[in-house]
Amino acid sequence: MTTTYKPIEFLRVTHLRGPNIWTYRPVIEAWLDLGALEQAPSNQISGLYERLLAALPGLAQHRCGVGEVGGFLLRLQEGTWAGHILEHVVLELQNLAGMRTGFGQTRSTTASGVYKMAFRTRQEQVGRAALQIGRDLLMAAINDTPYDLASEIDQLKEMVDDLCLGPSTAHIVDAATDRRIPSIRLNTGNLVQLGHGAAQRRIWTAETDRTSAIAEGIASDKDLTKSLLKSCGVPVPEGSLVHSAEEAWDEAQDIGLPVVVKPYDGNHGRGVSLNLMSEADVHAAYHLAARKGDSKSVIVERFITGNEHRILVVGSHVVAAAKGESLWVIGDGSSNIIELTDSQINTDPRRGTNEDSPLNQIAPQHGAEIILELERQGLTAYSIPLAGQKVLIQANGNVAFDVTDTIHPEVARAATLAARVVGLDIAGIDLVADDISRPLEQQGGAIIEVNASPGLLAHLKPASGMPRPIGAAIIHHLFGEQNDGRIPIIGVAGSQGTSLIARLIANIVTMSGKYVGVACQQGLFLDQRQVQKNDCANWNDSQNLLLNRSLQTAVFETNAKMILTDGLAYDKCVVGVVTDMEGADQLGEFYISQAEHMFKIMRSQVDVILPHGCAVLNANYPQVAELAELCDGRVIFYGLDANNDNIVQHREQGERVVFLRDQQIMLAEGSDEISAIPLSTLKPSKASQPESIMAAVAAAWALGISSELISAGLRTFNSEPIAIIS
Repeated sequence: MTTTYKPIEFLRVTHLRGPNIWTYRPVIEAWLDLGALEQAPSNQISGLYERLLAALPGLAQHRCGVGEVGGFLLRLQEGTWAGHILEHVVLELQNLAGMRTGFGQTRSTTASGVYKMAFRTRQEQVGRAALQIGRDLLMAAINDTPYDLASEIDQLKEMVDDLCLGPSTAHIVDAATDRRIPSIRLNTGNLVQLGHGAAQRRIWTAETDRTSAIAEGIASDKDLTKSLLKSCGVPVPEGSLVHSAEEAWDEAQDIGLPVVVKPYDGNHGRGVSLNLMSEADVHAAYHLAARKGDSKSVIVERFITGNEHRILVVGSHVVAAAKGESLWVIGDGSSNIIELTDSQINTDPRRGTNEDSPLNQIAPQHGAEIILELERQGLTAYSIPLAGQKVLIQANGNVAFDVTDTIHPEVARAATLAARVVGLDIAGIDLVADDISRPLEQQGGAIIEVNASPGLLAHLKPASGMPRPIGAAIIHHLFGEQNDGRIPIIGVAGSQGTSLIARLIANIVTMSGKYVGVACQQGLFLDQRQVQKNDCANWNDSQNLLLNRSLQTAVFETNAKMILTDGLAYDKCVVGVVTDMEGADQLGEFYISQAEHMFKIMRSQVDVILPHGCAVLNANYPQVAELAELCDGRVIFYGLDANNDNIVQHREQGERVVFLRDQQIMLAEGSDEISAIPLSTLKPSKASQPESIMAAVAAAWALGISSELISAGLRTFNSEPIAIIS
């Protein structure tokens, strides 16, 4: 008799948006109740292996804990539990949807049949949808019931297209990540902050916060652009602005045929007609251009023979170049042009309708430019050419064939000059030339347009040739060689005096001339002024602090519950303070029942410390002191007793410690005592909390602040907010 199992129940699903107990990256954590499946590992469910692999062949590539391709399938054959299987199913569903990811973990809890599962996701809504679909697919495989996976994958793909960063923006963000530059998505589109606080930069696909609105305005005014380029010696085609079809023909005759007609303010090649020879063609092209542009003004200019090229300029350098193509079909005497296009052009696997395809599908019956080109040849999309008759479908387009390595230095010079003349920091320079390996002047080539916010996909996924590292070039343009876009971030984790520590650190850092922000339980503080009264030791308020472009240093208070519910609000910090590991008894809802569990939670604060940073650890707690081994940077121990074993051993290793002696806070490095700060420096009400003061002093010392400024920061500290900004 076949057993039918009830669906796995989701007890809780949480999006951990920052570094957490699982990993440094955002994950979705799902608490699963397996029910009767707790007694049914995969090797006891007949046919599950075959059905699951048939539905998701990509599972064969999952390594799992075995560490090699096929590792997960081995576990599936040997016997593993449904929670672990669901983890891999959800990861594979995201991969199939076009959102690549690979991290996942599943762990049992103290409750029978209840598991915590975490999996990496790049977009919360997509991840949650994949979790639901994954559960339904897995239950169908377990119970051997039908499931329409194809339609669900299509739904996920649509969500990825709608909700995730576009491929160009994602490429730039990935390049920033490779440079260890943090990023924050600022809207549901492609506006992204790179870096934090005063060190941040912003991008919007191929626009940056250096992209001038004036320059964009100039680029959209093609006549003005051409006159500016011409005045600086950049070769441009002769032409003029016209406002009627008759005027267009008059201008065409003055210039000399053939001519090009295009919108005054169009983009992406829309409404552009090439190689026009007759009055009728010019009139038709004028009306097309007037429809496609935002105004009725149209440009008529001399037709330049050659191939269309797009040169991408970033800063003062050419970083990519691509060439266009002409599209033709050859008649067979029985097929119309739509059918010929489908059989001779659209069968190219590089062509498609989405952004993953480097070349576009061609629809002769719908493209206005193509319809006009066919009319010039006395044809329509439904005409049937003679056998062997060659028909031009598109004179130029699909600028997606990489030619970066062949560009002549003089052509590159002209392109970068054109970008500078217009004022764009990132520009797409359109030029026509037979061969860009030769100077434009030698072949009568010319620059025909300068485009703001240029498309990047032609260079990232060319139809032929090498993809170009556009993202890396843009990041270098914005940040230079060494800048990582970071400001000093100090994290204070624990349950004892953490708000006081955070505010003391901020006051001391302010003495060094920095504009400091604090997010703690007492509120949100900017430059020692309270701007919010509510508890701000949470992910949202802390993250918002990093958006402030005035901020030069940020201090964050956090605790175990925040780490469990949201993760840390920052990806890395320069100083991480851990005061204690108390509070396990208040975390029962998270299946935290033992003090030992706190170690894994609080280590999150130490795990994110940068290699050049420092952990500040309370030596009085053995578990806190053990975190020192996990720190990538240096460690400062602090404690009330100079004879504490951890402090003594740390000094013997030549490291830094802070301790209390004769009512003085002592700063020592190895056998050297660097400074003594009287505890009485602080007001009596705060001097009664010496451990908190020492933690703040140690953090300031880790930041390289002198003992004189530390003393000044303690002396001037006012625990009462200065003012609330209304």
